[in-house]
Amino acid sequence: MQLPLFTPLSLSHCLSFCLTETVMDTRTATAELGWISFPANGWEEVSGYDENLNTIRTYQVCNVFEPSQNNWLLTTYIDRRAAQRIYVEIRFTVRDCASIPSVLGSCKETFNLYYLETDRTVSESIKGVEYWANAPFLKVDTIAADESFSQVDFGGRLMKVNTEVRSFGPLSKGKGFHLAFQDLGACMSLLAVRVFYKKCPSVVQNFAYFPETLTGAESTSLVIARGSCISNAEEVDVPIKLYCNGDGEWMVPIGSCSCKAGYEPDNGNVCRACPQGTFKSSQGAGLCQQCPLNSRSTIEAATLCGCRNGYYRGDMDKPEDICVPSAPRNVVSVVNQTSVQLEWHPPRETGHRGDLSYNVLCRRCHSNERRACQPCDDSVAFVPGKRGLKETRVEISKLRAHTSYTFDIQAINGVSNKSPYPAQQLSINITTNQAAPSVVPIMHQVSSTSRSFSLSWPPPEQPNGIILDYEIRYYDKSSLLNSSVVQTETPNVVLEGLRPGTGYVVQVRARTVAGYGAYSKEMLFQTLTDELGQQLSLIAGSLVGGVCIVSLVAIAIICSRPDMFSGPTPTVTFPTLSEGHSSPGVKIYIDPFTYEDPNEAVREFAKEIDPSCVKIEEVIGSGEFGEVYKGRLKPVGKKEIPVAIKTLKVGYSERQRRDFLSEASIMGQFDQPNIIRLEGVVTKSRPTMIITEFMENGALDSFLRQNDGQFPVIQLVGMLRGIASGMRYLAEMSYVHRDLAARNILVNSNLVCKVSDFGLSRYLEEDTSDPTYTSSLGGKIPVRWTAPEAIAYRKFTSASDVWSYGIVTWEVMSYGERPYWDMSNQDVINAIEQDFRLPAPMDCTVVLHQLMLDCWQKDRNARPKFPDIVSMLDKMIRNPASLKAGTNNVAPGPSHHPLLDRGAPDLSRVSSVEDWLAALKMTQYRDSFLGSGFTSLPLVTQITAEDLQRIGVSLAGHQKKILTSVQSMRHHADDQSPTESV
Repeated sequence: MQLPLFTPLSLSHCLSFCLTETVMDTRTATAELGWISFPANGWEEVSGYDENLNTIRTYQVCNVFEPSQNNWLLTTYIDRRAAQRIYVEIRFTVRDCASIPSVLGSCKETFNLYYLETDRTVSESIKGVEYWANAPFLKVDTIAADESFSQVDFGGRLMKVNTEVRSFGPLSKGKGFHLAFQDLGACMSLLAVRVFYKKCPSVVQNFAYFPETLTGAESTSLVIARGSCISNAEEVDVPIKLYCNGDGEWMVPIGSCSCKAGYEPDNGNVCRACPQGTFKSSQGAGLCQQCPLNSRSTIEAATLCGCRNGYYRGDMDKPEDICVPSAPRNVVSVVNQTSVQLEWHPPRETGHRGDLSYNVLCRRCHSNERRACQPCDDSVAFVPGKRGLKETRVEISKLRAHTSYTFDIQAINGVSNKSPYPAQQLSINITTNQAAPSVVPIMHQVSSTSRSFSLSWPPPEQPNGIILDYEIRYYDKSSLLNSSVVQTETPNVVLEGLRPGTGYVVQVRARTVAGYGAYSKEMLFQTLTDELGQQLSLIAGSLVGGVCIVSLVAIAIICSRPDMFSGPTPTVTFPTLSEGHSSPGVKIYIDPFTYEDPNEAVREFAKEIDPSCVKIEEVIGSGEFGEVYKGRLKPVGKKEIPVAIKTLKVGYSERQRRDFLSEASIMGQFDQPNIIRLEGVVTKSRPTMIITEFMENGALDSFLRQNDGQFPVIQLVGMLRGIASGMRYLAEMSYVHRDLAARNILVNSNLVCKVSDFGLSRYLEEDTSDPTYTSSLGGKIPVRWTAPEAIAYRKFTSASDVWSYGIVTWEVMSYGERPYWDMSNQDVINAIEQDFRLPAPMDCTVVLHQLMLDCWQKDRNARPKFPDIVSMLDKMIRNPASLKAGTNNVAPGPSHHPLLDRGAPDLSRVSSVEDWLAALKMTQYRDSFLGSGFTSLPLVTQITAEDLQRIGVSLAGHQKKILTSVQSMRHHADDQSPTESV
């Protein structure tokens, strides 16, 4: 018996996406849909009406009084139009099973949605039972109603309509597909089905055109679209691309175009030519400008306005600078003995230029004729200078007395060389007066006794006449007030009557008819002591005697030890540092938050990089503060290297910027092969960036999961050794990581593991939605990796990092499995308090599991230290045989701690292939097993390694895990009675 279903009148409620392309829509269909149904008494096509009384076609089924329902409905062929992911919007009603009286069969309130990829339409000849019993469809989902109805208002107003949207992909095996609906005993009506895909529309952004782009195969996929510059625009950064996300939205623009020189942006989509009388000199976002004074443009799209006749612009001038003439002015002089001061007025018209400067040329003349002049000596002094002067005055000194000079003052600007006339220069002739001689440059001590010393000196560089004599002033350095003066006509003197062993300060000055010059600088000379000669003799004798004795001893040793220099060189052993102590020169970590200005810590520990040296290539992820990119760094004079670039998103607060850069302040203090290397930061431009070395294989946990079972144990131990080495370095630096986990270890192309992510302090202070981190005493803590004392008392030490290292070791040996599996964080805390510890992963050697247990000692003082861990791992690597003994081949069973049941399947409780695969966490192989005929557990127990390879289980680790479980099931079946066998 089939209950009647009534189609609702209103279909006004619908989900809509702003960027979709519909490939099938039954809402507008009025003729028969022609879908294939099986069996004949299953789905039934009926007509109904929408709110506008238009006829619509629907399918209904209601065989709730008959058991074992399996009703199929197959749509017509749908062309996917190159889309890789398809969305299906289903509108349906479902009758509440509880409202149906006397239901004898099985009643359901759900149905299943499937799809079948194909290149052609499925024939109607598939109506046979055999086809539907082995339907080759891929399941999308089981769909349940949010609302069901219990009774029907025959006025058509009480029906409760459900709308559900599902998606599937990637599609690649055919040009199109069929949808299939499976009813297993529901009373329902399929009102409308809309099939569509999403896309990003064509768009002009940053003056680049991006074509319409289909979304990717996954909802999280990013599809790259290459852009091309619009008309009259040129590339600024390449490549030019946008990313189309799964919702049909453009994001993460990379590269851009901008309007060419001579064109200005208009509404962000057009580059318009500059009209006559205006210009735009460079590519970019600027607008056209009016021509500067004394210039013009007579064409459109001008990049430069030419100067009018008689006006000029310099080669280094900017296009926006005005055109000006070159014009210097006059000068006034004041002579003072052998010095002269010159002052002048600036040119009458400078054109508001900022590059006006002055040059002063000096020539010494022997007569009144200019041809008798020659350039001045280099000894002539100009203050503040003689070229490029900005002020209109100069003081010239160290000229010769009674000498004629000519000075030329030139006014220079950027267009002086453009004028057909030479730069105007003002000349002035002056004659110096008589002057005192210059300073004597230096004195030399010729000889010295206990009562006198002899001095000499060169004449002044500028005598300014005939030197009449020299005056020498000297005094005992311990008695500054009592000075003596002597005179001499020659540039030398002997000062006598001095005290033995005393230092004397001496100065000298020269005199001409113009008077004395200035004293020379003070110089100190020393007389000898009376006993100095005797002491020198005694010292010399002692030295000679000592040398003889040493020589005799050396000869005797050499004769008695002829092989002294032929044996091996002795070695010197240096003491090693004890744990917790640093040798002189070992750096200690400095917390950047101890700085009053956090920016000072960034400047001290992180290198500022010119943003022009950084090239962003593609998005590789997103962080707490913004996107993470892969890029290239090309330092000046060095080889280009790949880098990872963390960026600070737009609209950040000052606190966010401080927290973002604090990680760079921490990383910049570390220099060790197993610590991620900081290349530098960009803080003086936007966006703010942290640039580190690029690690090709990403995070360790995901890398291990992708390569399950692919590495020998000794290679895994080598990875663990690298992590321990990095943590040993951090411990020596007195730095506590607090968040050591496989997700925070990065792996490069050579499988070198490096510790990263030094920002847990943020989690300890601020809220976060990451379920890995759980509140404890006001902060966020990664419970599964954290030592009990750190959870309970916030006591973070190097010993708590050792506990975390033990968890990392377990992650590595289990190829990235989640510690404590699906236990809640509170359950983990309780289990650890009850002395529960993680069991050894499958195929984990006993020595490695013992290392983990040592790291998980409740007493933190009993845990090994990182130098000890490095030493233990080195011994394992040197002795590979130790890594083979005592291997755990099968995960612990339910006979252990109750919590161990979460780590291995209880084979006595599984009843189907699906349950067994779910227990092994390998549900991804469900369709492969069932499609290859392994549809029951007895058949699974006969499986071989060749069978696994054939059905698509290619990872060695997965094969080993499955075969181990199969072997366990065989033993389990052998131990049971025939009635208990699988």
